[in-house]
Amino acid sequence: MKHIIAILKKQGKDTLKNKTVLIQFLMFPILTLVMDNAINIEGMPENFFVNLFAVMYAGMAPLTSMASIIAEEKEKNTLRVLMMANVKPYEYLLGIGIYVWSICMAGSMVICTAGGCSRKAAIAFLCLMAAGIAISTLIGAAIGTWSQTQMMAASVAVPVMMVFSFLPMLSLFNATIGKIAKFTYSEQLRLMVSQAENLHLEAENIGILAANMLVFAVLFTISYKKCKLA
Repeated sequence: MKHIIAILKKQGKDTLKNKTVLIQFLMFPILTLVMDNAINIEGMPENFFVNLFAVMYAGMAPLTSMASIIAEEKEKNTLRVLMMANVKPYEYLLGIGIYVWSICMAGSMVICTAGGCSRKAAIAFLCLMAAGIAISTLIGAAIGTWSQTQMMAASVAVPVMMVFSFLPMLSLFNATIGKIAKFTYSEQLRLMVSQAENLHLEAENIGILAANMLVFAVLFTISYKKCKLA
């Protein structure tokens, strides 16, 4: 636990210096506040930008940030130095994962506030975001662990992030894409977040989220062992 807390403190200081990672945590919460207050089109669904940007945030920020952080520290041999200081790889990865998840949840609270949700809806919204962010963090960890350099991590993370971030938006305008997208956690997150005021979870929603979590947990385990961190 001491190692994990130390990693959390270290990463907090590093994020303030790394503007690339910092802007990913801030971009969508700020965009949500600006767009939700500046644009009001007749016939537009209530909280349209809140629901849209929330899902894009959950699919983008934790995934790319996690992959970038891990790949950078592997490339600079920081992870090797930590291991020599008796920090276990799983302690490091858990510390980084908790940090990214917590920062993204703080951003989710800002987005939720912009929507002016009721207390019941806010709790449902944040619980859904917590699940989505956890899955994205796991994907980012798998990519970052597998990658040897930041460039390699970015080349994999960006297309993966674009798929999970933009599929929910595209599914709004194309029924065919919607049929494919429904098997992704980000699309399920969009469907449930849009119903936060009167959320009714179905077996399909929970099953798809669980299946996505299981698949990416297996991929992370494979990359973890392949990179000889286990």
